[in-house]
Amino acid sequence: MQKTNAMRELERAGIGFEVITYEVDEDDLSGVHVSEQLGEDPEQGFKTLVTVAPNGDHVVCCIPVAAELDLKAAARAAGEKSLSMMHVRDLLDATGYIRGGCSPVGMKRRFPTIIDEGCMRYGQIFISGGRRGIQLKLAPGDLVAHTGAAVAAICRKG
Repeated sequence: MQKTNAMRELERAGIGFEVITYEVDEDDLSGVHVSEQLGEDPEQGFKTLVTVAPNGDHVVCCIPVAAELDLKAAARAAGEKSLSMMHVRDLLDATGYIRGGCSPVGMKRRFPTIIDEGCMRYGQIFISGGRRGIQLKLAPGDLVAHTGAAVAAICRKG
């Protein structure tokens, strides 16, 4: 398997991770589908969403795959007035990743990152490996430290 930017970056940083591969279903790229396919707890699988602040800066948000991002809570955690979702057509240019393969590690540039506080309930979590069909399993504390992420409640309740 060819290494992704996310794998190379974690290796350079000396962070341990496990690579998990899965069959890509082009009809359902959701993280919930991937978790079900692999028999994983969807609360341990984290999707990467890229948001845009009013000034055009990007903020990366990682939340459980079955959850919805609370944009107001994420804006507060990022110290921004507001945030909106980045349009999927802009994702590749901004991050180097495509929908369904966006990792918080190994983006073209390092952006402020917020990871939902639920990640700390687990010894290991799953994130995108930087390509569809690849997940990385790693300790949430390592991910937080490596990305310089803030940990906050950023999921919509109910």
